Amino acid sequence: MSTFKAPKGTYDLIPPESATYLAVREAIAAPLRNSGYGYIETPGFENVELFARGVGESTDIVTKEMYVFETKGGDRLALRPETTAPVLRAVLEANLHKTGNLPVKVWYSGSQYRYERPQKGRYRHFSQVGAEAIGAEDPYLDAELIILADQAYRSLGLRDFRILLNSLGDRECRPVYRAALQDFLRVLDLDEDTRRRIDINPLRVLDDKRESVQKQLTGAPLLRDYLCDDCKAYHKEVRELITAAGVSFEDDPKLVRGLDYYTRTTFEFVHDGLGSQSAVGGGGRYDGLSEMIGGPALPSVGWALGVDRTVLALKAEGVELPIPASTSVFAVALGEEARRLLFAKVTELRRLGVAADFSFGAKGLKGAMKNANRSGARYTLVAGERDLAEGVVQLKDMETGEQTAVGVNEIVAELETRLG
Repeated sequence: MSTFKAPKGTYDLIPPESATYLAVREAIAAPLRNSGYGYIETPGFENVELFARGVGESTDIVTKEMYVFETKGGDRLALRPETTAPVLRAVLEANLHKTGNLPVKVWYSGSQYRYERPQKGRYRHFSQVGAEAIGAEDPYLDAELIILADQAYRSLGLRDFRILLNSLGDRECRPVYRAALQDFLRVLDLDEDTRRRIDINPLRVLDDKRESVQKQLTGAPLLRDYLCDDCKAYHKEVRELITAAGVSFEDDPKLVRGLDYYTRTTFEFVHDGLGSQSAVGGGGRYDGLSEMIGGPALPSVGWALGVDRTVLALKAEGVELPIPASTSVFAVALGEEARRLLFAKVTELRRLGVAADFSFGAKGLKGAMKNANRSGARYTLVAGERDLAEGVVQLKDMETGEQTAVGVNEIVAELETRLG
C-alpha cells in the first residue's frame, strides 16, 4: 500500500465514477457551445494582486482561503480560487475586446483551490464550469446566461434546484445604500474582524453565515429599497425575460454573492438536498471588474457551476446519468498467432471510431472472459489456434450469450453492421 494519500480536503476522480463528472461537465458546456461561447483556459495560478483587486481584499477568499506562494524569482502568485478575474485578464491581455465583436463570450472548465475547512460539498480543490460574456450591458445577456444554466441542469435530470435572484445596484445607488447599511451595522454586537468589514465592504457582513450574526441582521436595510430608477428597470426586464422563457426563480433581497466585483444582477443556484452547502453555482453582473484590474470599462456578466456539488445534487435526487459503456468490443486471444491477429483487428476498429479493448497479459480463457464482462462490452471476439486453422473467430453477444463464427476477413464489417 502506498505511503502517500491525497492531500486533506481533496479527492481523486477514478473510474467508473469519473465518467459521471465528465458527463456533468459536458452537459453544462453543451448549451454554451450552442450559444456562441468559445472555450478559454487560463493558468492554474496568477499574480496575487489580480485576486486582491478583483475578488476583494475584504473577502474570506483573499484574506483566509488563497494558496499564496513566492517563486524563486520573487513573484508572489496564488493558486486560482475563482476564474472570472483570470478570464477577464486573459481577454484584456489578448485584446479580444478590441476586435469589435462584443460581447466576448467564453466558457471554461477547470480546477479552483481554496484553503477551507473540509466538509461534504466543500473541498480545497474543486471543479467548475463557467461562462462569461464580456463587454456589453444588456439585460438580455443576463437573462441568456441564467436560462442556459437552467437548461444545463434540466438536461441532467435535476428538478429540485432553486434560482435565487437579486440586484446589487450600481455606482449611483449603492453608495447611498452602503451608508445606510453601515449606520445599521455599527450599533450591532460584532467581533473585531466583522467590524472592519463595515468600513471596507459592509455587504460582506450580510453574507456572513454565522447564526450569531444573522440574528442581528433582522431589520437590516435592503438594497432593493435603494435601487435607482435605471437599476429597477434593468432588474425588472431581467425578471420578465427569464419568466417568459419559463424559468422559475425566487426573489431574494438578502442575496449577496461572496465576491466584491458584483453589480446589478446577482443570482445563485441552490439545492436543498445538500444540507448546509446548498449552493451549487451562481454568478451575476460585474460591470466594474475590468477597471479594478487596470482595464477599460467593460460591463460583463457570468456564472460558475460547481461540478462536485452538481454530482452531489444528482445523488440527492437519485438521478443516474445514462453513461455509455466505455468499450463496445473486447478481444480475447489464446495463443501468440491469435494475439497478433486480434490486436490488429482492435487497432483497425479503433481507427474506425469503434471503442475496442484487448485482453492484455498472460491470462487463460476464464480470466480473460471476466475482463470482457467487467469492460461492459456488447461483443467479445474470441480466437484460439483451432479457430484460426478454420479461418474464423468467435463473436459473442454479451447480452444474449449467442456465439457466432465469423470469417477473419469479415470481422470488422460484421461488427460495424451490428453496432450501427
